[in-house]
Amino acid sequence: MTPHGAPAETATEEERRGAATAEAADPAGQRRDSMLEEVTAGLSRTPKRLPSKYFYDERGSQLFDQITQLDEYYLTRAETWIMERFAAEMAAEIGAGALVVEPGAGSGAKTRLLLEHLESPAAYVPVDISGTYLFEAARRLSQDCPDVPVLPLVGDFTRQITLPTPPTRPQRRVVYFPGSTIGNFTPLEATRLLARMRSLVGPGGAVLIGFDLLKDVAVLEAAYDDADGVTARFNRNVLAHINDALGADFDPSAFEHDAPFNVEAARIEMYLVSSRDQSVSIGGRTFEFERDEPILTEYSSKYTLDSFGELASSAGLVPARTWTDEGEMFCVQLLVVAAR
Repeated sequence: MTPHGAPAETATEEERRGAATAEAADPAGQRRDSMLEEVTAGLSRTPKRLPSKYFYDERGSQLFDQITQLDEYYLTRAETWIMERFAAEMAAEIGAGALVVEPGAGSGAKTRLLLEHLESPAAYVPVDISGTYLFEAARRLSQDCPDVPVLPLVGDFTRQITLPTPPTRPQRRVVYFPGSTIGNFTPLEATRLLARMRSLVGPGGAVLIGFDLLKDVAVLEAAYDDADGVTARFNRNVLAHINDALGADFDPSAFEHDAPFNVEAARIEMYLVSSRDQSVSIGGRTFEFERDEPILTEYSSKYTLDSFGELASSAGLVPARTWTDEGEMFCVQLLVVAAR
């Protein structure tokens, strides 16, 4: 699942500057138009699909945090274990004076573990489309790490972003991309995203990234279809978000959650399945759904070390260090920009 990929009513001056940067690059009306274009394009496809980044309005962000606490959802526990034990090694590899950019920033729990070990970081820039959630998380992180300049940026990391200027010149740019979000993209999309990260950090830069490792299918499917139904509510929330943002008239209760593992593609595929024949209006257009017709809402690809290495290499990045948990459920890897 993708951690969060929008501004608060109360914010510090640094937060306001970050918001102003994002608003100048992508005004609210432009973001709405972009969302409408993406949603209607996705629902015009066969099969229908919705961008997973739109899970993350404020409610969606809260639900995702609940998911990370579930017994079935091993990913956060495994990654946190890695960060608790190896964050100091990661910080040493990154070096002093780094500007750390976190696309799709979440609650910041794992980020704290990294920032606490970094030597004199130039700044931390969390990027998220859910501004209300972003600014609250940034405020808490600023309190916990008062020596780190926190410059939140409202934006969509799958598109071009303009970074705020840190108070001191960074020695290195590093993208921190935890939470297995890279698995939410097709191989081509993931390659393009990693290539964008490579361009953002530039020569000498690095990407510290988390990804989920291939494992038993029963374990994988349980992680995305928990017994308490939290993931189902999270999945349906994308429809509620579209209703709120675009004036659509989805009935979220008329869609069932389904999350099977596609063995051939090595990924969980999350769907919302229409429980009846129905029509939905969005932006002056009407979309028809047949009973049992699915909407694809998310991919969650699983990797071996070899398959992920090939993906990184296709984007011009080279694995430099690798850390896994004791059960080899999850991996955090430091990628560096390949020499030309």
